[in-house]
Amino acid sequence: MRRDSRRRQKEEKNYNIFYIGGSILAIGILAFAITFVVYGNKMDKQASLDNQKIASLVQESNNKTSEISTQMGKTVEESRNTVENTTIPNKTNTKNTVTSQTNAPTKQTDNSKTQNTVKQEETITTKKDTKTQPLTFVKPVDGEIMKDYAKDKLVYSETLEEWTTHLGWDIKAEKTTVVKASAPGTVKSIKNDPRYGLSVIIEHEDGYQTLYANLLSTEFVTVGEKVTGGQSIATVGNTAAFEIADGSHLHFEITKNGEAIDPNQLIK
Repeated sequence: MRRDSRRRQKEEKNYNIFYIGGSILAIGILAFAITFVVYGNKMDKQASLDNQKIASLVQESNNKTSEISTQMGKTVEESRNTVENTTIPNKTNTKNTVTSQTNAPTKQTDNSKTQNTVKQEETITTKKDTKTQPLTFVKPVDGEIMKDYAKDKLVYSETLEEWTTHLGWDIKAEKTTVVKASAPGTVKSIKNDPRYGLSVIIEHEDGYQTLYANLLSTEFVTVGEKVTGGQSIATVGNTAAFEIADGSHLHFEITKNGEAIDPNQLIK
């Protein structure tokens, strides 16, 4: 009897323990479930809020970006219009202007080179023409040739009363007749020679010299002066001692490198 009672008590005790334990376990599970549900809802709400906040931020960012982009586009467009209206009224003209400005120095340089080349060629041509063109002589006074050139034969001199050579022309002319330079050159000397009287010597190119003697005056030129062909240099007189008996005339000679030249060969 006592054994049954003890066993029963023991079973009741074990049942109570099991019941209490099960109740505690059930309460714990229920509490965990409630906590999980509450926390899950909170997390969902938080996630929903976060998603909404993120979506709001994204939308706000997009709006700001669009606004900034619009403003930038507006600013760029306004700037472009301003530039086009103020500095570039015509794109084609601007391109042409830029091209012209770019090419201008080259053209100027090319033109300068061309001009320099032309000048050099003209200078060379002028020098060549000067060298190739023969020196032209003209008769220094108009008049009859009283005594011709006679280097290889003798002619009679009224003044010396003898036969002698004559290395130039004696051209008859009245006193004070103007004497002209036979060719361009430089006045080498003006002197009163014992035989030729008052005389002028002009030095020309290629070793030529001309002598104008038996003069009355030489006031038209000075020593060292450059003269042109046909320029007045003196007047006819009668001052040559060895031709004093021949009356007023111009004694005219041409030499080359110191050798007498027949004027008939150079003056036609």
